[in-house]
Parts: sequence; C-alpha cells; structure tokens
Amino acid sequence: MKRFVMAVVFLGHTIPALYGQTEFQPVLELSQAETQALSNQPRMLAAQLRARAFEERAKQARAGYMPTVNFNVTGTQVADANTAVAAGNLVTSAISGRFAYGGSLTQLVTDFGRTSAMVSAARSTAEAQADVATLTRAQVRLNVRAAFYRVLASEAVLHAAEAALDNRKLISRQIDALTQSELRSTLDLNFAKVLESEAELAVVRTRSDVAQQRAALATAMGLEQTITSSLVAPAAAPDALPKSPEELQQQAVAQRADLSAITAQQHAAQSFATAEKRLSYPTLNVLGAAGQLPYHDHTLHDDYAGIGFNLSIPVFNGGLFTARRNEAELEAKARMQDVRQLRLQVNEEVRSNWYRADEAYRSLEVASRLVAQSKEALRLAQNRYDAGLGSIVELNQAQLSETSAEITSADATYTYLTRRAQLDFAAGLLN
Repeated sequence: MKRFVMAVVFLGHTIPALYGQTEFQPVLELSQAETQALSNQPRMLAAQLRARAFEERAKQARAGYMPTVNFNVTGTQVADANTAVAAGNLVTSAISGRFAYGGSLTQLVTDFGRTSAMVSAARSTAEAQADVATLTRAQVRLNVRAAFYRVLASEAVLHAAEAALDNRKLISRQIDALTQSELRSTLDLNFAKVLESEAELAVVRTRSDVAQQRAALATAMGLEQTITSSLVAPAAAPDALPKSPEELQQQAVAQRADLSAITAQQHAAQSFATAEKRLSYPTLNVLGAAGQLPYHDHTLHDDYAGIGFNLSIPVFNGGLFTARRNEAELEAKARMQDVRQLRLQVNEEVRSNWYRADEAYRSLEVASRLVAQSKEALRLAQNRYDAGLGSIVELNQAQLSETSAEITSADATYTYLTRRAQLDFAAGLLN
C-alpha cells in the first residue's frame, strides 16, 4: 500500500512536468481591469452617490407643489378665572382652559412660476452631477488603460533587457574562452564584461519599474494589493487613426461629459435667475384647519373648522430681491462664457491628442524597421569580429544599438495605445 501511494505521488509530480504544465497563474485582461476599477474605485462610487444625492434635491424642489399638513395638540390651564387677555405666545384675546387637537393644511395655489423655475434648476443641477459621474467613469477607464499599457510596456522592455543580458553573458563567456586560449586580448574581455554589467544594471532598473507600474495599476483599479496576475496583451494590431481630428471634434462636442455637465449647470443658472426674478411676484396660499376640543370651558364649542386664503404681495424690502435677481442673471451669463471656454479647450485637446497619437502610430513602422536593421548590423559586426576584421568596440556598439532598438520597438506599441486611449477620452468615447 505504501508503494502504491508513493507511485501515485510520483506520477502526480512527473506527468504535469512531462506535458509542460506548471502552476496555474491567473491572468488579467484590460476589460476585467476596467470592470474591477468601476466597481472598486472610491472616486467612481463617490460620484455615483453624489448624483443620487442631487436627484433628491429635485424632489425637495417639487415638494413646493404639495400641500403641507400638520397635526397640532394644544392644552392650556387658566390659573385665574378672570383672565381675559394675555401677551406673548398665547395669541387669543380671551384665554380659556382647553385641550384641543386638530390639523392644519397649507396649499400653494400660485407663486407665478417661481417653484417651477426652482424645480427646473434642481433638475438641471442633478443632470450636471450625473454627467460628472459619467466623466469620472471615463477618467477611471482612462487611468486603468494607461496604467495597464505602462505595465505591458515595462514588461516588454524587461524582456528585451533580459534577452540582451543573456546574449552578452554568452558573448562574454566566448571571449573569455578565446582569451584563455590567447586568441583574444584581455581588452576585449574587459569590454565584454563592462557591457554585461551594464545589461545587468538595466535589468535591475527595469524590474523595479515593472513593480512600480503594477502598483500604479492596482491604485487605478481601486485595489490595495499589488497586481500579481499576468496581463494579457492586445491580440489585434493597433487600429489606425481617423484621417483628421475634425470628426472626433464633433463627437467630443456631442459626447464629452464635462461639456454636458457645464451646459446643464448653465441651464440651472438660467432657471435660478428666472426664479429669483419671480420673487417679486405675489404668492397665493389656501389655508385650512379643523379639530376637536375634548376638554374646554363653557366659552368654547366641541370642535372647530375654518378655511381661508392668504395673498402675500412684496412691496419693499430694501432692494433685496432686485440684488438677488441681478446676481443670478450675471451668474447665468458667466456660465454661458464658461461653456464657450470649455468647448474651445475640448477642441484643442482633441487636436493635440490626435497629433500625438498620429506621431506614435507613424513611429510603429519606423521602430519595426529599426529593429530589423539593428539585428542585421549586429550580425555583420559579429561576423566581422569572429573573422578578426572588426574590433570589440564595433561589436559592442552594434549590441547597444540592437538593444536600444528592441526597447524602442517594445515601448512604441504601448505608447501608441496609451495616446489612443487619451484621444478616445478627449473625444468622449470612454463614457
């Protein structure tokens, strides 16, 4: 039995190795990273909560249309039976001992549109806050994409640096063997060792950069732990840009959440200015009250009821309403200029990001061609050195050029993807 168990354990360790299986490593795609960020990012959650809070402000403004009903209970005990009048909180001209309960109702009939203007302002403000939440969503997606691509770029640079280090270690060992056979000078060996140390230092620095970029990705996703999953690189080739930024500018004007938000705020300011103007209009309310008096003296009846109206007409308040109206109108005009200014900024941002993305896209082909040329130059320099026609300096320079080209090519793709994400954000495509 013991031998059977040992055989099972042995097979359990050897079979996966024979088929090339390793310990399962979770992977992380860009779409998964964005989904986690939208669920975990405190900024996103706070923006959503504020949007819901501003919806309640619209409900508060609409409450002005509804009647106000209060239930009242009043009791008095007259200490002196001869009491007839009193000053202060007891407003009746004759104070009678009683215990009464009942209700009162106040219903707005008209305030000539002030309440409706306040409701309109509150709705526009709620729409603006919802647009702010949409803008925050786009910013979260942009931050995740940029951090995701920076991790992939730094890992690609790390792979290139590690490959260069392995290659220089191999060349260093070859030259070391030739030096011991007195076929190469110690100067060649020293040059090879210097380049090997430089490549090793580059690997150390790049590994540190990978760790920092992974920490930045975790922060962008709203996580406290560093991301350890393997990131899935984009499978398809990068998409080409539109031929000109004008089309994206039109999309930005229609879809940019911050532009929609500031436009809604301008509408809210206009509605509020209308409401402040209508402060000077009369207000008409209907009033009603009814109740019972289970305990009272002989001067009162068993119940009471009444209905009436109250018309309030502002006459003079020291110019308060006029100043409030002027302030609101000036603020509304200022918000109109804010909309114009942001539209100019959006157009400039789209153009600038399009040119930066176009530069990165054009660099992709150049970087690929540079890698091929540097590899061919390194092959020729290696052949010349092996044939004794070239110097170690020439070979080292070719190695440096090839490594630099590999790093440039590895970084070019993700630079373009990052700039394309910035362009998509500027055009309002990440909402």
